[in-house]
Order: sequence, then C-alpha cells, then structure tokens
Amino acid sequence: MRLDVSNVTKKIKGKMILDNINLELVSGRIYGFVGENGSGKTMLFRAISGLMRLTSGQVSVDGQVLHKDISVLPGLGIIIENAGLYPELTGLDNLRQLAKINKKIDDEQIKEAIIRVGLDPDDKRTFRKYSLGMKQRIIIAQAIMEKPDILMLDEPTNALDENAVNIVRDIIDEERKRGALVLIASHNKEDIKLLCDEIYRVKDGKVIKQEGDIA
Repeated sequence: MRLDVSNVTKKIKGKMILDNINLELVSGRIYGFVGENGSGKTMLFRAISGLMRLTSGQVSVDGQVLHKDISVLPGLGIIIENAGLYPELTGLDNLRQLAKINKKIDDEQIKEAIIRVGLDPDDKRTFRKYSLGMKQRIIIAQAIMEKPDILMLDEPTNALDENAVNIVRDIIDEERKRGALVLIASHNKEDIKLLCDEIYRVKDGKVIKQEGDIA
C-alpha cells in the first residue's frame, strides 16, 4: 500500500495550520513525527486520516483520492488526541460496540487485542474506573484489533509505565512486521529512535525529513 500526501494545506480562520505538506509513505515501515505542542502533528494526522477537510491538496491511497474516491482511509486503526470511549461500558463492551461498525472481527479477536495490550478482557470495571494507563491501553487495543493496513498513533505511550511502554513498542513493531503502514507522533524520543524507519520534524505547520539522529 502507498499513501501519498500531496501539497496538503489547511488554514483555520486565516491561520496556516498545515503548510504545503508532501509525503510518500509505504506499507511495512514506521514513520515518526516529532515537534512541539501546537506544531501541527495532531492536525496532520487528522488531515491524513480524513477526519478533517483540507483547504487545498489531497491525500490518496494507491491512487484513490480521499474525500473523492473514498470517504475515509481503508483499513485504518487510529488513536488521536482526546480520544475517549463510553465511560459506562467495560473495555470489552466498548470494543464490541466499535467492532459492529465494520463487522470484520469476532469476540475472540476483540479479546485477543485486549490481552495483547496487557489487560483482562473479563474485567468488569467500566472505562470510567480505569486508571489513565489502562485507558491508554484499551484505546490502543481498539486501534489494532482489526489488524489495520494503516495504523496512526498520536502519543501511543502517553500515561504508560515502563512495562506498558515496552508492551506497546513490541506491538507497534509486530504491526510493522505484519505489513502495516505505521505513523507515530510522540514526545517520547525513545519511541521515535527505537521504532521509526524515517523521522519527520513538524514545525509551524511544515514537515521536514529529519536527517541524522533527533536531539
């Protein structure tokens, strides 16, 4: 699979949020995006995923243009800033509700994803009663449960302890080996250094390929 981001620009109330971005991304690789808060990383993910309309430019997958030929990226798993689940449902029931949308996976595959992130699928606590780390794990589980072609992860190790960070890094690497196209935005430089095949720096809405090690 090839994902092309061509001359993507986004303005909000006259302010340049994304400034003429061009990327060529392919399956089986992990792409890292680093930058300060407000630099445009989350907005870039929103633009690429189809969650946000562009001012100009286009995003295409294997030649199919987003918002023209397709409404959303096919086979997308995503975690993005301020993502939330139903507070009154258990983790398992939350994922069951989400799985009904595409009808791709059964209960066993949902439970497998929950186990992969180190949680118990039979835990009767509701999402509201989860710790921050547990919430992050279950949100990652929903992103990977359908074995997506494209995996887009905004701050995947946020609020996780060291053990959970290692679990998530292993999962990301496994997804790459499975053939997924993976995009990561992270403040954790170790995530980027250890996992990514290519690194891009996001600053003032521009995206520039990082040559050499990140500082």
